Amino acid sequence: MDIFNFPLAFQFASPGPIIFSLGPLSVRWYGLLIASAVLIGLTLSQYLAKYRNVHPDLIGDLAIWLVLAAIPCARIYYVLFQWPQYAKDPGDIIAIWKGGIAIHGAIIGGIVAALIFARLKKISFWQLADIVAPSVILGQAIGRWGNFFNSEAFGRPTDLPWKLYIPPAQRPSGYINFEYFHPTFLYESLWNLAVFGLLITLFFRSLKGKPHLKLGTLFLVYFATYSAGRVWIEGLRTDSLMLGPVRIAQLVSVGGMLLGLAGLAWLYIAGRSLPDVVPSEPPLNSSAQSANPPNKTP
Repeated sequence: MDIFNFPLAFQFASPGPIIFSLGPLSVRWYGLLIASAVLIGLTLSQYLAKYRNVHPDLIGDLAIWLVLAAIPCARIYYVLFQWPQYAKDPGDIIAIWKGGIAIHGAIIGGIVAALIFARLKKISFWQLADIVAPSVILGQAIGRWGNFFNSEAFGRPTDLPWKLYIPPAQRPSGYINFEYFHPTFLYESLWNLAVFGLLITLFFRSLKGKPHLKLGTLFLVYFATYSAGRVWIEGLRTDSLMLGPVRIAQLVSVGGMLLGLAGLAWLYIAGRSLPDVVPSEPPLNSSAQSANPPNKTP
């Protein structure tokens, strides 16, 4: 049987952005997924923090900072590059439930917030970054499904068996007569899950000293690997934020990949420590600590 003639098995079609409505109140998939990603990420980060001698309550405080910074920055970043659209209807600027956030804006906002938080709490920024990196990429994997329910952030037309159906109202100009598109939300979600698996494996193997990881390693690996995947996935999309002929996400991702690789080279080839807001301590690496994670307030 020709797999390309096997109908329906791998075809996706959004049931719509709204889960249910109660009068004027609508509960949307996008918001539910973001909230779920935050809660799951917080739980995971607090669990991992115990293995790094960081009290879980500190991670809870950090999560508030990250949410308050990341979500507005993600929206501002998106709106700035889509300003002609929002200039016509400024009321839609705050309508984040309709979609339209950019992960690079969230990352920038989150990094700035974490730097300030680390400085105020007198704890290593890289320690915090390593702890939350697996949760961040897992949250991105979950959040990408919001694009599916909103029928947005899809790729070029395709006849592949895992094609995504897009309603006519959601199709970009020039693609009105095409029904099926690359499910780039799925590509990125799967890529992010693979990066999550890599980070979690490195985290727990490092507790046994195999390998010994310097502070900042996990965050830099996240930065480099996520960015590498985003470069090629973004090339498939039809709705990229543009700066002239350049896809902004590809440009930023190439920069992120190079920064991540440069940081890893600085750590493991040059043998230097990363600049930090406070003097940092090495992560814990003994098997005893792995079996019995500490619970110490920094």
